[in-house]
Amino acid sequence: MTNVNIVSGSSGETFKAGPIEIRVLEDGSRTDNRFGAVMITVPPKVDQIPPHLHRMHDETFLVISGKLRFSAGNDSYEVAAGGYMVVPIGAPHKFTNPFDEPAVFFNSFTPAYYVNYLREISRLETVGQLNKEGILKVMARYATEPA
Repeated sequence: MTNVNIVSGSSGETFKAGPIEIRVLEDGSRTDNRFGAVMITVPPKVDQIPPHLHRMHDETFLVISGKLRFSAGNDSYEVAAGGYMVVPIGAPHKFTNPFDEPAVFFNSFTPAYYVNYLREISRLETVGQLNKEGILKVMARYATEPA
């Protein structure tokens, strides 16, 4: 019999990538890397994620609280709590929080290996900001490229 895993609201590995807080819910270790999931909190007025696209994984965003601005190619969308965005392989995208309140979203990846990308990015922090040159190097290792 296969066991289920429950991550309580106060558990899970947590780390920061610049000012963005990440809580790992599933890193793929219990799904044979088929699925990964994190909760991400983006403080107000944060715009650190460069436009990018993924060559090997799909990604979803479910906004839990606050709102985010998503850019997808030349289009921009404000997505409030309850809104859901699916980003398939090859779709250029980025997110920002230009608003006055924190935003929290559930983020999933298939396959799960992208959770390790987030872990690596967290080690690039320098005084609350991310090293953009370092981000590009890590992106390349995870089939992600600038868009």
